[in-house]
Amino acid sequence: MMQLEQELKNNAYPGRGIVIGRSADGKKAAIAYFIMGRSTNSRNRVFVTEGEGIRTQAFDPEKLTDPSLVIYAPVRVLASPDGQTDIIVTNGDQTDTIYDGLSRGLTFEQSLRSRQFEPDGPNYTPRISGLVRLAGGKFDYCMSILKSNDGDPACCNRYTFTYDNPADGEGRFLHTYMHDGDPLPSFRGEPKKVAVQGDIDSFAEMLWESLNEENKVSLFVRFIDIATGQYETRIFNKNQ
Repeated sequence: MMQLEQELKNNAYPGRGIVIGRSADGKKAAIAYFIMGRSTNSRNRVFVTEGEGIRTQAFDPEKLTDPSLVIYAPVRVLASPDGQTDIIVTNGDQTDTIYDGLSRGLTFEQSLRSRQFEPDGPNYTPRISGLVRLAGGKFDYCMSILKSNDGDPACCNRYTFTYDNPADGEGRFLHTYMHDGDPLPSFRGEPKKVAVQGDIDSFAEMLWESLNEENKVSLFVRFIDIATGQYETRIFNKNQ
């Protein structure tokens, strides 16, 4: 099991990242999403709350040059009449695709069949997505990555990973890039097994302080009580 602190400190540019897991005491579902940036357009962002989720927003609207891949809702919540709650977290507007698909009875994987990696060649940034499902006092989650075939945009490789009844203090970490580069090398392999330690404040502080100071932009962290559905959220923005 990897330590997130060291994993992040040793990687100056993992890009955008999703962490999902269970708190060490077994009572909370933990979700984290961060964004980083190298360009002025990417760095000119903040997270703002929208309903029970969040949205990216230009910090300085006059500096926003292309909103297509940087302005979106990373987190949305879908509650069902039967008491099931789905929390969707992604690195792009596929959040809406998954939300709409689940609303129409599709699965997480089926909802993403209409999408592929981002059209930002030569990087072809992977689309990474996560779904946390809470129902009847139980918790499970799945993660997905849609990526080019080693930089070849003619083929989209699709991977879905499902985790039933996650272990206490254990999570998975999925991010867009292996490390900095030109072009940026896409993430490889299955989501990394990482430790989920402490309460929401210590966990969020650890993540924020471990991200590269020059490249980090925003961080969202949420701990959800699995039994009651009540949650706490923390948001960090470099632009204040």
